Amino acid sequence: MIVWLKLIHIAAVAVWMAGLVSLPGLYVQRAHVSDEDQLFRLQRMVRFAYLTMMSPAAFIAVASGTGLIFLRTVFEPWFSAKLALVGGLALLHSLTGLVIIRLFREGEVYPVWRFIGVTALTVVLITGVLYLVLAKPSLDTGSLGELLSEPGGLRRLFDEFNPWRRP
Repeated sequence: MIVWLKLIHIAAVAVWMAGLVSLPGLYVQRAHVSDEDQLFRLQRMVRFAYLTMMSPAAFIAVASGTGLIFLRTVFEPWFSAKLALVGGLALLHSLTGLVIIRLFREGEVYPVWRFIGVTALTVVLITGVLYLVLAKPSLDTGSLGELLSEPGGLRRLFDEFNPWRRP
C-alpha cells in the first residue's frame, strides 16, 4: 500500500510542480496577444491548466503526503523543513490563482521581471524540497528542535504571550 501511495504522491507532486513552473511563462504571453480570440484561447488554456490539472494535483499531493506521514511516522527535522517549503509552494499556488483572475482584465500584462522572479523562486523551492527528500540531511535545530518535538512544547514556548493562559 505504501508503494502505491508513494507512486500517487510522486505523480501528483510532479504535475503540480511542473504547473507552478510553467504557468508564469503563459502569463507573459498575455502581452503578445493581438486580438480577442487569441486572448480568450490563452485565458482558457491558463484556466484549464490551473483548475483542471494543477489544483487537483496539488490536492492529491497534499492528501497522499499526509497519508504517507501517518504510514511512515516521519518526525525528523528535514521533514519539517520540507513541509515549510511545501507551504511556500502552496502559497505560490494560491497567488497564482489570484494572478489568473486579474491578468485577463482589459489592459493587464504580466511583466517579465515578475516572470523571472516567480519562476526563480518556484525553482528554488522545488529544488529545496527535492534536496530534502532525496538527501534527508541531518539538520541541527538545537534547543528549538527539542522544544518543538516534545509534547506541549509550543504551549511552553508561547505561554507567556498567550492572553488566555491558565495561571
